[in-house]
Amino acid sequence: MKLDQKEVAALLKEMAVLLELQGENPFKVRAYENASRIIEGLSGDLEEMVKTGEIMKIKGIGSGIAEKIKTLMETGHMPEYEELKQITPPGLIEMLKIPGMGPKKIKAVWEKLGITTIGELEYACKENRLADLPGFGVRTQEKILQGIELLKKFKERHLINEARAEAELLYQALKDFPGVIRSQIAGSLRRWKETVKDIDIVASARDEDRMKIMDHFTSLPSVETVVAKGETKSSVVLKAGMNADLRIVSDEQFPYALHHFTGSKEHNIAMREHAIKLGLKMNEYGLFRGDENIPCKDEAEIFHQLGMDFIPPELRENMGEIEAALEHRLPNLVTMDDLRGVIHVHSNYSDGVNTIEDMARAARELGYEYLVLCDHSKSTYYANGLDEKRLMEQHAEIDRVNKLFDDFQVLKGTECDILPDGSLDYDNDTLALFDVVVISIHSRFNMTEEEATQRIIKAMENPYATILGHPTGRLLLARDGYPLDMHRILDAAADLGVAVEINAHPQRLDLDWRFGKYAKEKGVKLSIGPDAHRTEGLLDVVYGLHIARKGWQEKEDILNCLSADELRAFARRRR
Repeated sequence: MKLDQKEVAALLKEMAVLLELQGENPFKVRAYENASRIIEGLSGDLEEMVKTGEIMKIKGIGSGIAEKIKTLMETGHMPEYEELKQITPPGLIEMLKIPGMGPKKIKAVWEKLGITTIGELEYACKENRLADLPGFGVRTQEKILQGIELLKKFKERHLINEARAEAELLYQALKDFPGVIRSQIAGSLRRWKETVKDIDIVASARDEDRMKIMDHFTSLPSVETVVAKGETKSSVVLKAGMNADLRIVSDEQFPYALHHFTGSKEHNIAMREHAIKLGLKMNEYGLFRGDENIPCKDEAEIFHQLGMDFIPPELRENMGEIEAALEHRLPNLVTMDDLRGVIHVHSNYSDGVNTIEDMARAARELGYEYLVLCDHSKSTYYANGLDEKRLMEQHAEIDRVNKLFDDFQVLKGTECDILPDGSLDYDNDTLALFDVVVISIHSRFNMTEEEATQRIIKAMENPYATILGHPTGRLLLARDGYPLDMHRILDAAADLGVAVEINAHPQRLDLDWRFGKYAKEKGVKLSIGPDAHRTEGLLDVVYGLHIARKGWQEKEDILNCLSADELRAFARRRR
């Protein structure tokens, strides 16, 4: 397993912690800390330095640690580190996340009180056991409890809408701040991953302006804790519980840094490997031919110098984008401007908050030509699903609303339940009343993969089924989807002419983008549906759009890019 520079630095840092926890010589601990810091700040290619032996000549890294780095880079292992990991309770490393709990304090509670987990530490604090411990006291005990409460608030990952909201606040506060030349949100947020670990922002500035920008960043209202602060990088914890990093580079370095810190790691590795084939070296500081940095004013020029078309951030996952960029066959990705209608919204006829007219006016104000109303069918009683009588009332209301506009229309749709046996919740005579039928599962999630797959395929065989809604039923960071053979589902959708939804609700984003290319290859049309239950939910379309882009989707692949009449015709084709 190859490790990159960042991973090697992190491992050396953890090695220092493990040594300190085990009571090792302070000089040895400091040697690993220094080596970690030096490796993290290296401007050269670490792998190349190991190959050429240059690693042995770096000031501040002793020959013993240099040998260990060489072994680590060549084999993916460091035996001394692995031995220490074996004898150190993993809960001790977890305690480092608690503000104020450094290796010395962790070693003390481990040795004196036998505490090896955060849960045990919390219990001991509440039992007042740390108050009389040397180096602690009542105040420290209270701070540790506060830190544990803070840690509980944090999740390992965050939904994209929550992270983007926080990132936008930081970006807006930075982009026009005096001294900032260029800035951009980077990382997995820029690639529109469905969940993210932290927020990355890259900015460029002159050397003399760096610290005032960092002062500004670390004192923003949304910042709760400053973890680290320097001229090139500052790390904070936000009040929302997310970590955020700001990196400042020179303006000449900005394009390279933006590309590098946008990632993904796999994309970056593949890009570096391609650069090497061209006799170049690529990293976050530049694109080099020998010692000469090839000047690039933006990312597009970097790709051009490598013989490629510009690769949109959403595609940078090393899933064929580099080959496609070299062969000039990247997709012309769908944009918000291509979308003409909103498909799959709810009103107060079922479990929505707003009226049909409210939803229509909100969609029209956002520039759409139509919306497809998809209130729940009768078996979803918990969502106030519509029986046939109330359905007629709803259709009369849609007719009334449509008379209010000459440039917008509400299409009659339903989110019709797929029952456990694969049949649909309305009979075909009722289904014939709709312009569009979205079919979804809302019950019996505990089927086997074969049963669930067959259930959906049978439902799609109904000639009135237009779109398969949120295909796996997943809730991000809360519930896994039911087991499905998604390739078989997409094969069946292609054969039957059924579209598949990208449910744009930030907790779903289902269909998973990783199946987007396969769907495109099979000719399956996708539909972006916000599943909006209130007018504000219409804005969630943007998340579905970027998941579509991550799945290589173009305008002609997306149902929302059709006119209302074209969408009706698509649905009628199966009947």
